[in-house]
Amino acid sequence: DNSDEFITKNRTCRRQVRECSGEADHHDGMSSDDELSPTEVTEFQKSKDNVLEDSRKVFEDVHADFCDIRKILLKFQEWKEKFPDSYCDAYISFCLPKLLNPLIRVQLINWNPLEQNFTELEEMPWFRAIEEFSDAKNVSES
Repeated sequence: DNSDEFITKNRTCRRQVRECSGEADHHDGMSSDDELSPTEVTEFQKSKDNVLEDSRKVFEDVHADFCDIRKILLKFQEWKEKFPDSYCDAYISFCLPKLLNPLIRVQLINWNPLEQNFTELEEMPWFRAIEEFSDAKNVSES
């Protein structure tokens, strides 16, 4: 890969400059070699924006009842209350994570816990919906 070769050459050149200048307080791994150039940052941002735009279109042709986690969980809650035997026989508790996974992943595309002002998972609407469903499940079981 050309970028790896460039980074290696860049590191070697800077190490030689440090050795000649007698700079002793450099620590390997603390270098800025991996920082992106302004062009790379612009390209990354453009690519990220394209992905985010595409992610908004993923469920545009899906009925609202089937792409909203809260509505989906309400349907399962109704099923459980009306037909508990069939709900139990269908092993829904094992199916829900796989069913909700794509919906949650789309909502987490732009989530970055390394940013200063990121939203905690517990504050996200999908998390609260699952939490409410779990609480309702526990209440109905007891």
